Amino acid sequence: MSEKTRCVWAGNTPIYTDYHDNEWGRPVHDDRKLFEMLILEGMQAGLSWLTILKRRESFRDGFDNFDPHKVAAYGEEKIQQLLANEGIIRNRLKVNAAVTNAKAFLEVVEKHGSFDKFIWSYVDNTPVVGHRISLEDVPATTPLSDKISKDLKKLGFKFVGSTIIYAFMQAIGMVNDHTIDCFRYQ
Repeated sequence: MSEKTRCVWAGNTPIYTDYHDNEWGRPVHDDRKLFEMLILEGMQAGLSWLTILKRRESFRDGFDNFDPHKVAAYGEEKIQQLLANEGIIRNRLKVNAAVTNAKAFLEVVEKHGSFDKFIWSYVDNTPVVGHRISLEDVPATTPLSDKISKDLKKLGFKFVGSTIIYAFMQAIGMVNDHTIDCFRYQ
């Protein structure tokens, strides 16, 4: 049996190939999972995704399994606890942004019924297929990620620049950027 062809970035680190094979690019419609991915993509800014994946369980523990209601209620005591947690990224701006984003996330849910409904409306609930031949063909941002980033910032979200939002779109399957030779492309 031959080895599966994957996107080059997936490498051969088990945690990375598992993420590539079973999560990245698959449409996500669960609000809690969407919140988790939005927070983790923001935490990743300036770091490798592998760093985040290795710490994901610690993030889940520290951030109450990414329950936006709980995260939105965090006060200074909980923030200090998180900043002392060696299992996560201990950056005050990013931790504070997670709390701010939880509040903004809940406002979006209140207004639109779900974050899923809101975010997927940008692509008419249909993933955009990138038809990428190689990793070099994958953009860091697109006009759509620019628009979503701008809209989220207007709604009070932090750490949602266009590059972060494009990575979020890829992660939650709004965009299929698996290269055409990858077994996950179809």
